[in-house]
Amino acid sequence: MTTTVPAPVTGSAQGSALEAVFLDMDGTLVDTEGFWWDVEVEVFAALGHPLKPIWRDVVVGGPMTRSAGFLIEATGADITVPELTVLLNDRFEARIGGGVPLMPGAARLLGELAEHAVPTALVSASHRRIIDRVLHTLGARHFALTVAGDEVGRTKPHPEPYLFAAAGLGADPTRCAVVEDTVTGVAAAEAAGCRVVAVPSVAPIEAAEGRVVVESLEQVDLAFLRTLITRMN
Repeated sequence: MTTTVPAPVTGSAQGSALEAVFLDMDGTLVDTEGFWWDVEVEVFAALGHPLKPIWRDVVVGGPMTRSAGFLIEATGADITVPELTVLLNDRFEARIGGGVPLMPGAARLLGELAEHAVPTALVSASHRRIIDRVLHTLGARHFALTVAGDEVGRTKPHPEPYLFAAAGLGADPTRCAVVEDTVTGVAAAEAAGCRVVAVPSVAPIEAAEGRVVVESLEQVDLAFLRTLITRMN
């Protein structure tokens, strides 16, 4: 298992108020939101329950327990949340066994943050077993800290994952930039006091105070993230 709380990271991004950058995983760095929905459709089909496309926006970006619970209630499937969680994780892990596609701009952004020694954390609602598999593609070296949804008491949309990441890196949450692709993730980051860049993947996200919405990760670079912090403080 990957260690989730490393030694505190000293220092911050030189020349700016930015202290750390937190990145979501599914739909933000890797193009896997569609994979999750496909897996959910396949699992429920095997249980004899077709899923309605309108439910996709409800479960996208959510913690496994919430998504699983909603789909069980919506379909009436005779299965428990723990049982369904195992089925979904097993099938998803098999689906990504050969690697996952990166979102446009992800490799460049990760490389730039590493080049400038910006403390960076991966903060995901996915479980540890899934994160560790995806890290083979993303490169664990790019992250000083990784936070999994099954390693915190309350996952997104609760702020705990981002507060945990900030504490682990010794950073002030209000001086941390977060990149997210779902309303659930944005809510968690904003509740933690972070500044947010939203890059919607499936469902739309509205711009708001302390939040910037862009169409692609290709529009996000270190200079952009620094500006986001300095103009808000």
